[in-house]
Amino acid sequence: MASSFGARDRLTVGERSYEIFRLDRVEGSARLPYSLKVLLENLLRHEDGTLFTAEQVHALAGWDPVGQHASEIGFTPARVLLQDFTGVPCVVDLAAMRDAMTALGGDPRKITPLIPAELVIDHSVIADVFARRDAFAVNARLEFDRNRERYQLLRWAQQAFDDFRVVPPDTGICHQVNLEYLARVVCDDHGLAYPDTLVGTDSHTPMVNGLGVLGWGVGGIEAEATMLGQPMSMLIPPVVGLKLIGELGEGTTATDLVLTVTQLLRRTGVVGKFVEFYGPGVANVPLANRATLGNMSPEYGSTCAIFPIDGVTLDYLRLTGRPEHRIRLVEAYAKEQGLWHDPAHEPHYSQRLELDLSRVEPSLAGPKRPQDRIPLSVARHAVRALLAGRTTVPAPPTGLDEASGESFPASDPVAVSRTHPGDQPLADDGWQQPRTWPSKPVPVVFDDGTQASIDHGHVVIAAITSCTNTSNPTVMVGAGLLARNAVQRVLRPKPWVKTSLAPGSRVVTDYYDRAGLTPYLDQLGFGLVGYGCTTCIGNSGPLIPQVSAAVTEHHLTVCSVLSGNRNFEGRIHPECAMNFLASPPLVIAYALAGTLLADLLGEPLGSDPHGQPVYLRDIWPTTREVQQVIDEHLHVELFTSGYADVFTGDDSWRSLDVPTGEVFAWDPASTYVRRPPYFEGMPRDPEPLRDITGARVLALLGDSVTTDHISPAGTISRSSPAGRYLAKHGVAPREFNSYGSRRGNHEVMIRGTFANIRLRNQLTPDLEGGFTRHLPSGKSMSIHDAAAAYAAERTPLIILAGAEYGSGSSRDWAAKGTMLLGVKAVIATSYERIHRSNLIGVGVLPLQFQPGESTQALGLSGEEIYTLTGLHGRDSVPNEVTVRAERDGQARQFRAVVRLDTPAEATYYRHGGILRYVLRHLAAS
Repeated sequence: MASSFGARDRLTVGERSYEIFRLDRVEGSARLPYSLKVLLENLLRHEDGTLFTAEQVHALAGWDPVGQHASEIGFTPARVLLQDFTGVPCVVDLAAMRDAMTALGGDPRKITPLIPAELVIDHSVIADVFARRDAFAVNARLEFDRNRERYQLLRWAQQAFDDFRVVPPDTGICHQVNLEYLARVVCDDHGLAYPDTLVGTDSHTPMVNGLGVLGWGVGGIEAEATMLGQPMSMLIPPVVGLKLIGELGEGTTATDLVLTVTQLLRRTGVVGKFVEFYGPGVANVPLANRATLGNMSPEYGSTCAIFPIDGVTLDYLRLTGRPEHRIRLVEAYAKEQGLWHDPAHEPHYSQRLELDLSRVEPSLAGPKRPQDRIPLSVARHAVRALLAGRTTVPAPPTGLDEASGESFPASDPVAVSRTHPGDQPLADDGWQQPRTWPSKPVPVVFDDGTQASIDHGHVVIAAITSCTNTSNPTVMVGAGLLARNAVQRVLRPKPWVKTSLAPGSRVVTDYYDRAGLTPYLDQLGFGLVGYGCTTCIGNSGPLIPQVSAAVTEHHLTVCSVLSGNRNFEGRIHPECAMNFLASPPLVIAYALAGTLLADLLGEPLGSDPHGQPVYLRDIWPTTREVQQVIDEHLHVELFTSGYADVFTGDDSWRSLDVPTGEVFAWDPASTYVRRPPYFEGMPRDPEPLRDITGARVLALLGDSVTTDHISPAGTISRSSPAGRYLAKHGVAPREFNSYGSRRGNHEVMIRGTFANIRLRNQLTPDLEGGFTRHLPSGKSMSIHDAAAAYAAERTPLIILAGAEYGSGSSRDWAAKGTMLLGVKAVIATSYERIHRSNLIGVGVLPLQFQPGESTQALGLSGEEIYTLTGLHGRDSVPNEVTVRAERDGQARQFRAVVRLDTPAEATYYRHGGILRYVLRHLAAS
């Protein structure tokens, strides 16, 4: 191991001595942002003169915050975090690689994680049953029955792979478990101390940034390569500094804060950048709020959103039961390495913003993007405007100017902070609300004889779910106290609302029990349905039957309200056209109101037994009340006892029949786990680059197409290609489960690619969903059927798309499915980071229109025949290719940028993807 900078040294903490790599031995390190210091230490520790060089160290130390040309560096995270929706296909790929290694004459045992990998099963539980005392037990049993084959695969992986641990189902959500238990903050590896770092196969991995741990989401393909010892290649990123001042006012929550930051940073433009929080307001942000801000990092597009280590970090480590010697090491190491937060120190940043926490106001976000924040005071008007046919509502200011960091003037009608959700709203000037909006009340009769009418704008799902907010005791206790106050005033949710509680760890229900809040939540229907993502990932389960019938038969535009992080079209529930993110207390409030058209600030939620109106302000708990419950009931023993046997699992888990052997025994009859075709017929050496000729457009897409649009995670429809495949293989519709749970079967996932019911393909403007036109026949059909027809004709395919293509979840199947459909290239206006990486990881070429160009600007209809030249015969991938689009004897030609941003990415593309590259490398060694 090389050591060009004399950085090796010793650090003594108490009676223990640790080897460290000192950052102050590198000139220029002191000015670097916190996150880049962590990357610098990683380079120093791994310097070997080949993959990690002194030149990379110098490049990072000499980082130019405003430079236009970033240098490439290597990065080796300390560990990998997986959840089961993305983790199962990872294990399937590794099992297939073992088969391929055997076929190449190599040792299959070479395919094993070389760095620790931890998988948490959290995405599989569905809220089938709710508002019943046995809801958790019933949902857990249904989850296990549906997913037995997947869980057998994961149990096999536990015994077949080294350093691979699985947290069983019904335990918690991966990011909350990571925050409360798995994160090390500073690692101690046999006396070598270094910062904890990770990548995760879920885009919300940056939740752990709140602890000062650098990590971000990657696709499963990249994570697999990382587990197998392949260093990550990256360009030194720009770093945006967000200075925090002040503190949150009474009645505002961490959710309100994160929705404000999401809107601000999405407007600013932080895709591919690091975000750091600094300044005097940092000390006023509790650790749970920091984690909430980090969790939403992918919603504003940044790679990470990190807080430095400080006293708040240490307090949280003690609260969650980390060993005292670890806490002393974290403090001593951070201070020794310049990683401790100093409010008076301002590192060099590429861009600076400022946010006054006191200006944050109660908010929600929707109806289909997390960055579309709506102040609570005007929420009803925004929803009215949407129902009246406006596709957008006026975007409220964020409270600061993105360019200068200055606040908007207080005269702005919606920038003025509300100090409490119960205050009267200010004037709604500037919103120009419609006088009328569609109303279509539909009478329904429920099983208990209750009669009601359901209308546009009604809330049919109210879910307290997702690690984003259930990891935060402040908002969760606030919700519990609000529930208590509502029950005492005899308020109840409307009968058409499906209510649920799905926290990210058992600690939440433990402190609810200790504080005596569980009975009140149960009475409002917010009883435990499971420990997992549920509604936030689309595992909402069915609506109340009478509600579902009314919605579908009368085409009602109904809503969900959830304390989650994603509200993309078609994600939450196929029958919910509008979805809104809100804090847990507001989720309960909207369940009581029953409609998004309610004015929560000015209208009563109901009446008490004496006929007196009850307003939200009457039941909203104060900050002091919330903190008192936390101080009395949230103690270290909840965490130490809750995580004492976290890897053990229940009887169902422990009694699984587990396959054995170094290679996995594939069951040809399985509809959950099948050997994928990625390595079939793979030659030992990569094939030469070729031009793409005679290609057709499979889909012509607009802006903000998410990975949910490309590869949905939710319900499989009977009439869909995937549903027809399962039915053909003897699977009853009630056993279809979700696309997410079927990710171990490529046959299902190919048929699910571009199958989102809200997808809008401009080749079929009159159809919504996964349809296209086969050309030149002009016949409309499913995208899967069209791809099969093109494959029979040996016609290569491309995708044309707009801005922010592939935003959302780090969903590798959005790339795998694209590749398996026969798509050779995507041409987009811009990409989200993870999806672009995933496309490269499977050998699909990501191309980008030149600035100012797009499908519209170039007049492309998607009906042309495309030829992409400039690749054939090249030893290296060019920076640009020429695209020629021909139709009816007319041709248009333009240049497209090749988005292979590093030499490593070019290498992966030449090999047909990163896994083929790694397999060839391991076989050769």
